[in-house]
Amino acid sequence: MKINETGRLGAINSYQRHIESQRKDMENKTRRKDEVSISSEAMELLKAQEGVQGAERSSRIEELKTLVSTGTYQVETSKLVDKLLPYFKSSTDN
Repeated sequence: MKINETGRLGAINSYQRHIESQRKDMENKTRRKDEVSISSEAMELLKAQEGVQGAERSSRIEELKTLVSTGTYQVETSKLVDKLLPYFKSSTDN
């Protein structure tokens, strides 16, 4: 019996290549692109909501963008604590 047969090394490499190609094929088949579709009713609701809050909200957003870009935005820690406190209370009760 020959242990070091020269043809065996090529057989192992071709087996590994075959397994790798199968794995790549499976990865390509399982990847799908996400899609989002918004109904016409939802688009109408969004437009109506923008009309009500549009000017005030857009001015606040622009103000916040300016503060953040200049580095002068300050987080009010008391407001942050007030918002986070109920979350931590409910998570410790469980």
